[in-house]
Amino acid sequence: MNMEFKRKLPTLHEIKEMYPISEESALTKKKTNEELKAIFSGESNKFLLVIGPCSADREDAVLDYISRLREVQEKVKDKIFIVPRIYTNKPRTTGDGYKGMLHQPDPNGLPNMLKGLIAIRKLHIKALEQTGFACADEMLYPENHQYLSDVLSYVAVGARSVENQLHRLTASGLDIPVGMKNPTGGDLSVMMNSITAAQHSHTFVYSGWEVHSKGNPFAHAILRGSANKYGRTIPNYHYEDLQLLCELYEKNAGLQNPAVIIDTNHANSGKQCFEQPRIAKEILHSMRLSENINKMVRGLMIESYIEDGNQKPDGGVYGKSITDPCLGWEKTERLIYDIASLR
Repeated sequence: MNMEFKRKLPTLHEIKEMYPISEESALTKKKTNEELKAIFSGESNKFLLVIGPCSADREDAVLDYISRLREVQEKVKDKIFIVPRIYTNKPRTTGDGYKGMLHQPDPNGLPNMLKGLIAIRKLHIKALEQTGFACADEMLYPENHQYLSDVLSYVAVGARSVENQLHRLTASGLDIPVGMKNPTGGDLSVMMNSITAAQHSHTFVYSGWEVHSKGNPFAHAILRGSANKYGRTIPNYHYEDLQLLCELYEKNAGLQNPAVIIDTNHANSGKQCFEQPRIAKEILHSMRLSENINKMVRGLMIESYIEDGNQKPDGGVYGKSITDPCLGWEKTERLIYDIASLR
């Protein structure tokens, strides 16, 4: 094989024994899981916001940011349920660039997956213990989910991963909501097929075991826009796009809990992060115009951090994204209150 085996990583049991969670944190995660399932089943009318930095680059800034979210959550708790994004794995289109804290716990250092594995588990545990948030992460490597399975309450499968068999089958074995993004090319049938696969039971190979999944009734769609063959971004958050998704769910009547989270950044904004408030308000307007859309749209995914915009990994600005541009804190706080007032 044309690869070097650098080091053997700890097993999931070893990592969880080294860095355990408290009974209180386990209870917090359980309550978050129940709240999210109530939202996706329609039992709760709360509006979900999966919100946070494009990538979790440093522990202190991320914990600072989500501590601010906790204060806002208390003020809007009757209408909005917040799940912070702590994205520690970053898919890269060409494989180059910063791949997230798992790969590089020091964004300017060399990759070290062992240190990264420890860093991301410690970060998610601190989020639980210090802020009471059980957070969201992207499932870039399906087998790595085991290292965080006791601290995460929401998982997204990205646009580049959603066609992958192991991602789909692993999603079918999780007991938390999993969002399946439309692929970068925009084919919604691919996304719908991934949801179908995730909601069904399967037997497959996972982490050296033959396993059988029970199916995940809370697997759902995430619309994030797409790009055409010329590289031009095409949004899919407009009223007509949402009506089309309603129709696709109707054609796939066997799917449970039909729902969508809409990503207000990425190809929906053309990575113009300051468009996110406008996009969010248009989506809320569409919900008011259609009962079917109102029932299907369960929330938004928003990229936000402490400072506006982005910087290079060696930029050194505290709380500023080192990957895609994000809304800064002042605009984020205002947007959350605006969403609450429109619900």
